[in-house]
Amino acid sequence: MNTLNNSVRLTGFLGSAPEIKVTESQKKVAKLNLATNSYRKNAEGERITETTWHQIVLWEKQAELAEKFLDKGSKISIEGRLSNRYYTDKDGMKRYVTEVIVNEIDFSGKAGQN
Repeated sequence: MNTLNNSVRLTGFLGSAPEIKVTESQKKVAKLNLATNSYRKNAEGERITETTWHQIVLWEKQAELAEKFLDKGSKISIEGRLSNRYYTDKDGMKRYVTEVIVNEIDFSGKAGQN
């Protein structure tokens, strides 16, 4: 059961092309915005879609693959861990960020496929 500690699995679609950067230590990092949908019915029986956005981080080889193969609308499945951090913005306000640091990724296709 130790492998279940801080484990996240998501399947969804990219809201934009990967944002690629190189750190000061020359490590490539890709940041993605992943949309996942859940569905429910309202009181009138209409199907309601609820979209949740997740910030996804890929490092090194995975970042290179994302840069090469992913674009807005790409369908991916990821497995990783949650990471919480904060930073101070230009106005001096402390901002908190929750990201998924990816261990494994599967490139599933484009929106509308499968």
